[in-house]
Amino acid sequence: MPLEHAILAMLDYQPMSGYDLKKFFDMSVAHFWSATQSHIYKALSGLEQKSWVEKRAIPQEGRPNRNEYSITEAGRLQLRGWLTAPLPLDQVRHSWLIQIFFSHFSTNEEIAALIETRIHEMRARLEIYKTVAQAAIDQNAAEFGIERLRLLWQTTLDYGIAYYQFELDWHAKMLDRIRNLPPMLPPENQT
Repeated sequence: MPLEHAILAMLDYQPMSGYDLKKFFDMSVAHFWSATQSHIYKALSGLEQKSWVEKRAIPQEGRPNRNEYSITEAGRLQLRGWLTAPLPLDQVRHSWLIQIFFSHFSTNEEIAALIETRIHEMRARLEIYKTVAQAAIDQNAAEFGIERLRLLWQTTLDYGIAYYQFELDWHAKMLDRIRNLPPMLPPENQT
């Protein structure tokens, strides 16, 4: 499961709490993989049951204990195996394409509005990748000071930027097609 392995990889850097892991997700891989706090804690529980992580309670004054997780040797072996095993292609699932596929009774303007909204959202996402995500990679790379890490992290961000740039180009082409679709037939003329 990618979430479990992402957590193992993060814990391979240093021990962290569930809260620390969420922050690390948000500052490192959020441009291509997201995780909620509840999913992280559920995965940590499963990792602990598999003996891939160990939990240590750290007392805090006036607050509940802080649970800090560390990767075990078994967890490292599992992580190394997963990192070197080819993964199958992800199944493409885009709910907005279901909208387009079944929009034969929508007007060209209604369909174009859906695509225009997506274009606007993708431009905003692309800007975040080029600024916020890039700054996070630069900051994390400076903290760790290892060029290999920076280059690998940059590779994932470059993929995200290229993906959304492709999507923007494709949507612009499709917007012209959608605006020039043949007229709708009234429902009674459909067979």
